[in-house]
Amino acid sequence: MLTLAQWTVAEYHQMIAAGLLDDRRVELLNGQVIEMAPEGPEHTYRGETLAEWLRDRLRGRAYVREARPITLDDSEPEPDIAVVRGDRADFFQRHPGPSDLFWVVEISQSTLETDLTHKRDLYGRVGIPEYWVVDLVNRQVVVFRKPEAGRYTQEETVRDRAIAPLAFPDCAIDVVQLFQP
Repeated sequence: MLTLAQWTVAEYHQMIAAGLLDDRRVELLNGQVIEMAPEGPEHTYRGETLAEWLRDRLRGRAYVREARPITLDDSEPEPDIAVVRGDRADFFQRHPGPSDLFWVVEISQSTLETDLTHKRDLYGRVGIPEYWVVDLVNRQVVVFRKPEAGRYTQEETVRDRAIAPLAFPDCAIDVVQLFQP
């Protein structure tokens, strides 16, 4: 039986500082350094479009980060979008943590199973209030909300209507429009 080495966030940062992970697209998930899947054109397009839309509507109320690390207990994932309390200057010396996050979004195609299970469990365990998976395969958004005892207590799949994040009920996103060119 193989035993995998578990890494702390501090050790992961040491690997980055030492250049061991240069030119590699990786993230730390549950103590393991995981290769990130390459982005296809639609993934990039949908992520950029949604992030721009959110920046326009949340200006002055939240900081919208794209594909940048967030620091959790034993993980440092890079969600496609993180909607963060405060502004960019607040994170000059650290990445946002769970208490800084309104919600996170993963744009998902080749990583759909991981995003709907492992990442859902990770984000729920640390208490991120809301997690959305923009499912490019099935043209829907899966919304996880209200973590309690380390698990999301609400799950909803939205295909044909608008959905608003809990933190910004005035910022409804039309799912049908989200999937149009």
